[in-house]
Amino acid sequence: MRHIISILIENESGALSRVSGLFSARGYNIESLTVAPTEDTSLSRMTLVTRGNDEVIEQITKQLNKLIDVVKLIDLADAPHIERELMLVKIKTTHDSREEVKRMTDIFRGKIIDATASSFVVEMTGHSSKLDAFIHGFDEGSIIEVVRSGPTGISRGEKGLHL
Repeated sequence: MRHIISILIENESGALSRVSGLFSARGYNIESLTVAPTEDTSLSRMTLVTRGNDEVIEQITKQLNKLIDVVKLIDLADAPHIERELMLVKIKTTHDSREEVKRMTDIFRGKIIDATASSFVVEMTGHSSKLDAFIHGFDEGSIIEVVRSGPTGISRGEKGLHL
């Protein structure tokens, strides 16, 4: 099962390395990882996506909590949450296909952020399945490049990751 683990971590050099080292030393895989500062300049919020059964995820969270840099963490899969992913996709266009690409972008609520004579770059956010569906709506040869952030998330309601 896929889990999004959100971690408040001290904003110091080497903290990311210690977290990724924990995963590699135990043979766990990180599917995606994002890190950004929080409103408190001494802390960063790390969001990582991994897969595993309940025992594996429990082991991961216990090991993460032992790291000196980790202040607090939550597994967003344990409660209602909102998740989004950012994708930039470069699509090859011709004179005939440009309107179809615009139509698909509108249907999926994306935004064309760059246009050349032979391509569009589309920005899109949403659940990973929405982004996958958008890509699958095009012929394989028309997608030039895809860049994705990986999922990030936040708890719904008053529960949250804060001190």
